Parts: sequence; structure tokens; C-alpha cells
Amino acid sequence: MSDMLKFKSGTDVRGIAVGESDGKIPFLSDDAVRKIVRGFVMFLGKKSLKIAVGHDCRVSAERIKAAVISALADSGVDVVDCGLSSTPAMFMTTVELGCDAAIQLTASHHPWDKNGLKFFVNQSGIDSAQLTQILKNAENASFENCEKGNVGKCNFMPRYAEILREIITKATGEEKPLIGLKIAVDAGNGVGGFYATEVLAKLGADISGSCFLEPDGTFPNHIPNPENKQAMAAISKAVTDSKSDLGLIFDTDVDRAACVDSNGTEIARNRLVALAASIALEGNDGGTVVTDSIVSDGLIKFINTDLGGVILPFKRGYKNVIDKQIELNNLGVNCPLAIETSGHAAFRENYYLDDGAYLAARIVIKLVELKKQGKRLESLFSKLEEAAEEKEIRLKINAEDFRKYGEKYILDLKEFASKSGFWSVVPNTFEGVRINADESCGNGWLLARLSVHDPVIPVNFESRIKGGTLAAAKLLLEFSKSYNELDISALEEFCTS
Repeated sequence: MSDMLKFKSGTDVRGIAVGESDGKIPFLSDDAVRKIVRGFVMFLGKKSLKIAVGHDCRVSAERIKAAVISALADSGVDVVDCGLSSTPAMFMTTVELGCDAAIQLTASHHPWDKNGLKFFVNQSGIDSAQLTQILKNAENASFENCEKGNVGKCNFMPRYAEILREIITKATGEEKPLIGLKIAVDAGNGVGGFYATEVLAKLGADISGSCFLEPDGTFPNHIPNPENKQAMAAISKAVTDSKSDLGLIFDTDVDRAACVDSNGTEIARNRLVALAASIALEGNDGGTVVTDSIVSDGLIKFINTDLGGVILPFKRGYKNVIDKQIELNNLGVNCPLAIETSGHAAFRENYYLDDGAYLAARIVIKLVELKKQGKRLESLFSKLEEAAEEKEIRLKINAEDFRKYGEKYILDLKEFASKSGFWSVVPNTFEGVRINADESCGNGWLLARLSVHDPVIPVNFESRIKGGTLAAAKLLLEFSKSYNELDISALEEFCTS
């Protein structure tokens, strides 16, 4: 693999930005950043470009931003320095400011010492193949014969917050629709604090129960990540302590969100998908909702039967579900929502953008409507059947060609399950193998797939009974023991704990 391609993480550039490379993740040096940015300009292939640059609050942000801006200016690009920004706001600069492209500096929910680059162009994010081309361009990047571009500043976040307020006021028909509502926000010391102060409070909400709103690139309280147990416990506590009506939590750069109800109960993963689908399918009868592959059987039934929609469990990776959503709509299929259980959600009417703040706005609008009817938010998904147990175990692949080895393991598992007599393979899955387990060996399902980025096979288990995940895991352990280049220690630990 080339040096530049080592920075590729799905559709984003990622690297260590503080300290030294650990040998697995490369160090994102100023020189590497400049080459990658030059590769992006070459990819765009246009003259007279205007590109916006923003960043989250990581301690390495200013250093990397300086390298990005200098590379753009040295490439003859006019630069709009937007400073501290959310990722969705940077996308919106291509809509509101007429920028040809945008670059956001973020490593999402990853630790404080990491950083990366996310690219937007033509009011869209780039795909994996396009990023590969950018990084290949970077291998031979040159700044020769380039004119000098201009650098200006624009604090775009106030306008982005105004857009969100306008969405809520237009939908509710009120200037201060949140008066009488208490909403707590946990930004995890990422960028999302603005949502409390500049959106909710200005619409009349009491945000006194909020916590960790101040940006701090060391993330001293908890990782800003709606999938993190400590983070979700923090927002649940904030809601119950303050007696708030709703709690909202964002990841570092605000492209993901989750929430908790007034009892502090998490509305995340399958519940969040159910809630978002309930909202998105209003006025879209029979519409399709694209999800990732690890959604529960209960959620599949809820969307198909209770909501009268069509669920399409696709692949992991937010860009995968969004691209499928766009494809379906282009084919004439009514597909208003693409959403991952991780909290990435893209509504069709919002430029197919994975935007945690927009998802939160739609939830807040619904909260206002339900309050007038004397109903609670959780009434929207009260028919969702939830699993008794869930578990994820990650099996590391030690083989040099990890993808080939992992693909063989999954094919072998599929064949084994189809002949087992107690497992059955779910047909027409888009990634990995999904297996239904009968009452004798799990009473639920498991899904094994190759990780989008890493030499890992994540295995997700779900059961309708206590002890079911363990029963299925023990059978998988027996199957996996002959694969010498597969680290099954996590599976062994779970089976013997």
C-alpha cells in the first residue's frame, strides 16, 4: 500500500495528529496534509475555485488548518476560513456561500490525538473511490506554476444555527415554539454546544440541564459519541437530574445524534431508527427506509408492519446507506430516510446530508406536536419489539491478506449454517452473512461481516431470550477454532465469562 493510501478510512482521511504514529495509523504531518489537499484540488480539476475550511475543537486543529489553507492558497484556490464548525455546516457552505467544495477537519468520535479531513463537493460528500483517486494524486502532488489564492474569513455557524431555527419555526408555525419545554444537551465538549445556546434557547427552551457544552479538544468528561455507554449515561443523568422533557447528545462534529426521553431512557440504535422512521414516513406512505445491516428483527417488523413502510437493511457505513438512498430515489422509489444504528441519519429533503443537528430538529418538532396532543415522544415507537439481549464481538484477522481471509471465513460460515440443521441463512443480505438461530441455539440472529476499514470481523448477536446470545456464541466458537489466523480470544472470553 502506498504511503498516502494509508490515510484512507472509508471516505475520510484519518491519522494520528498528536505524538507519533503507532505503526498502524500514520502520522498526519503538515507535509502529508499539504499533499492530500493538493491532490483534492487536482481531483476537482477546475480553475478559479473557492473552498471553505472548517474544523472541530481538537487540539491539533489549528496546526492542520494552517497546512490546509496554505496548500489551497498555494494551489491558486480562494479560501474561506470558517474556523470552529460542525461537519454539516461545512457542507452547507456549498449551498449558502456558493463554495465549489469544503473541507472539514475532524476525526469524528475518535480520541483527541487523532484528526482527519472530510471532503464535500457539488453539494455532496465524496465516495471511497474518489478518495482513493485524491490520495493517488497526492503521491505526485506539485505546487509548481500555481498562482496564489486569496484567504478570507467567515464565521458561518451563526447562519447555520439560523437555518435550523427556521426549520423548527416553519414546521411549528410559532416564533418561540419551545417555551415550556426543558431540553438538555450533552455536547461532550465537542462542537455541538451551539445547538443548546443558539438553537434551542433562542426558540424559548429551558436548557439549564445541559452539560459539557464548552468545546475542549481533550474531551475531558467523556468521548463525544452517541454509541459510547459513558456518554449515554451522562445525558440520561442530566435529563433525570434536571427533570428535562428531552435529552440530546451529539458526536464531536455533530453529524450524529441520539436522544433520551424524559425518564432518561435511551433512544438510540434501533429505537432511534424507529423514531426517525416514524417521523420520515409521515406523508410518505409505503416509503422505503435504508438502514445498516445490524438492525433488529423487531425493527424490521415495526417498519414493515406497524409503520407500513419498507425497510432495506443494507451495509454498514453511513456513505453506503446514503448512496443507496440516492440511488433508490433516482430510480423513482420513495425513500425519505437513510439511517445507521450509529446515529448517522440523512433525510431526503435535507440534501441527503448526514446531519445530527437536523435529525435533532425533526425530533424537537415532533416533541412540540406531541406535547399539544398530551402524548410522549416514545409513543411513536411503543410497538417496537425489543431484544432481550444484544452483543457485539470483534474477531481480529492476523492474516496479511486480511480481506481474502475474512471473506473465506464468512463463506465457510454461510455454508456451515445452511447445513447445520439449527441455523438458517437469511437470503438477500448485502454484506456478510446473517443467520437466524432457532430456540435450541440462540432464539434470534447473528451477523458476521468484514469491517469497513479494519482487519476485523465484527459479529453481532441478538436474542429474544436471556442466555440466547451465549448459546449462539458457543456454537460460533466451535466453528471458528480451526481458523488459525483469526484471533478468537474475545469470543472465548465471552463464552467462559
